[in-house]
Amino acid sequence: MSASLAENDTLALTGLDRALVAFLQAVQPSLEPLHGELAARVSQQFGLGHACLDLSTLAPELRQSAASLPWIKGPNSPLVLDGARLYLRRNWSAEQSIRASIAARLAQPCPVPENLSATLSQLFEEGTQTAAPDWQKVACALAARKRFTLITGGPGTGKTTTVVRLLTLLQADPARQHSPLRIALAAPTGKAAARLGESIASAVQKLPEPLRQHIPTQAVTLHKLLQVRSNLAQDAVPELAVDLVVVDEASMIDLDMMARLLAAVPLSASLILLGDKDQLASVEAGAVMGQLCAGADLGRYTPDTLAWLAQTTGADLSAWAGDGSSLAQQTVMLRLSHRFADDSGIGQWARAVNAGDSAGVARLWRQAPDWRRDASASVTRLQPGQAHDPRLKALVQQGWQAWLQQLENVKSSACSDAQALAALKAFANFQVLCAVRDGPWGVDSLNQRIASSMGLPAEGWYTGRPVMVTRNDYNLKLMNGDVGLCLNHTRGLRVAFPDGQGGMRWVLPARLDAVEPVFAMTVHKSQGSEFDHVALVLPDRPVAVLTRELLYTGMTRAKEQLTLVVPQAQVLWHAVAAQVLRSGGLTDL
Repeated sequence: MSASLAENDTLALTGLDRALVAFLQAVQPSLEPLHGELAARVSQQFGLGHACLDLSTLAPELRQSAASLPWIKGPNSPLVLDGARLYLRRNWSAEQSIRASIAARLAQPCPVPENLSATLSQLFEEGTQTAAPDWQKVACALAARKRFTLITGGPGTGKTTTVVRLLTLLQADPARQHSPLRIALAAPTGKAAARLGESIASAVQKLPEPLRQHIPTQAVTLHKLLQVRSNLAQDAVPELAVDLVVVDEASMIDLDMMARLLAAVPLSASLILLGDKDQLASVEAGAVMGQLCAGADLGRYTPDTLAWLAQTTGADLSAWAGDGSSLAQQTVMLRLSHRFADDSGIGQWARAVNAGDSAGVARLWRQAPDWRRDASASVTRLQPGQAHDPRLKALVQQGWQAWLQQLENVKSSACSDAQALAALKAFANFQVLCAVRDGPWGVDSLNQRIASSMGLPAEGWYTGRPVMVTRNDYNLKLMNGDVGLCLNHTRGLRVAFPDGQGGMRWVLPARLDAVEPVFAMTVHKSQGSEFDHVALVLPDRPVAVLTRELLYTGMTRAKEQLTLVVPQAQVLWHAVAAQVLRSGGLTDL
């Protein structure tokens, strides 16, 4: 490694970055100082969530030195140079696997259901005629004609409703009369899987009785579906015995997991990915859903696709015409939010943040009323002068008032499954979300202050303690992100977790070695969840993780009310201007 690299503070290298360079130099030394810098930058970008190093962003001399790297030679080289991108081989291999699988799926023959147009008309009863296309109907049509489909859209745009109608459409195909489709439903986290199952179960109840048959309502985590127990590199990839796989919250899927998913689903089966392309990308490397859905708002449908959709659905999509790739022809963006109307406060904030409209956000901030106990506005603001501002105490006490009352009712007796489930639902009506973990406005500090403000212990096990699982535990059947509540049980103090089937799983606290309090959680951890009222807490100074994607994701976890807790308004403006742009080659698709 060159001295200039070691002294360059702007690189913010980690020990892992430096160790990679040291290893490469030990195996195959290079006398060119820029080679070490390139290798360190590749490792650094991986740590920041990028699939590769985009050479076009570098100085000319550094960019040009990539071609002479000794560590890109041979079929098993540790680094891979692919055009203007420099990869760690593992990431490059994952991208290539994803590319090849999607291409193969799009080329697979897929029999279109009989009477497709007529069945679509039955499922999407014509209501008030509008000029706007019914994008849910379009999504169902496209998903019925190919083995791979991307459906993206913001909160409340009907992704789950679309899937239920699609499953109904496919199962109702006369050709499937004696062999119903084998369907798997999955999501990246336990919370997201549970919510997917609940949403589908609710939507299925609205279908006529004969159409409800063979529509599954149980979803599992991707880890369970793909039989991941240790790490992706070591576990064998299963071949799933399925005809159709639906995965929700696909924006949370990282590069390695997406490659594993595509490898596990047979080419003869259909794969449908649902997600919001504008949400936060995965914690690990890659922004797969965002890159695959790049340009989804433009449509870019070819004349053949437009003609087929017009004939099948009656939709005129000429305004979204273009020369998009074969993947673009199987990508649909749902555009009508049934949760946030055009004049909805939360919807206006989400749209302004998503567009990077700093002036619009500043206007909305000025218009938002200050939070008060009797505030009725959907979006309120609270600008605390210091961490122990009494208004924060009042906010959380009011937010969890119904939950605290339920705790009082069950403190002196053993809880039933129904009581435990009701208490968990009451707790989930309100949630504090943070951008960071550390500091006075981070998760760790706020969890202690919130517990204290409600008269609860800051640590230890007690009736009412809410906890989040932070690591998958397959023995206990608990996944990272699962939320439980410590309550009295007939066998003593236990932590109650929903079992996904309407019951509870009661776990001895001593067996839980990877949990943390969850009065406050990070926005990252909240993905796949929804709450009636969200208090979104920003730090008092700009930090790297605070971006418009984080703001958008945090805001849209709220269904009815959003309280913005912003110590310094300038931090909000900074976050709106900051955007996550992860490097990767999947945008080429």
